[in-house]
Amino acid sequence: MEKRIKNYLGYLEGICIPELSEEELAVLKSELLNQIAFFSHERLIHLLVTLFFALFTVISMAAFIITSFLGLGVLSLLFLVLLIPYIRHYYILENSVQKMYVFYDRIAVESFKGDRNLIFSNFR
Repeated sequence: MEKRIKNYLGYLEGICIPELSEEELAVLKSELLNQIAFFSHERLIHLLVTLFFALFTVISMAAFIITSFLGLGVLSLLFLVLLIPYIRHYYILENSVQKMYVFYDRIAVESFKGDRNLIFSNFR
């Protein structure tokens, strides 16, 4: 997933938005919205998995501290080892989706030929 999202961000960075026609901007905007939805769903799933692993890690560590049972110590260590890559992956997903939002805003501004008042008038 990391490779796919980095390839897609590279593709977006390679596009010269001001040179696109209105039709190409519309297609790019639609494609980008689909990708944002896809990666946002992936981000939500990985957030839940990361939170559950963090919860399991804390519970198993607390149980190990209370009982001093070595098996719980090993289990909490395994959860901790798995939690680190999950946090890293979620971090990459979160930051990449935020970058996609920036690209979407650039496309929206360009599709209105720079008239930002038309885009952000709903937020006032």
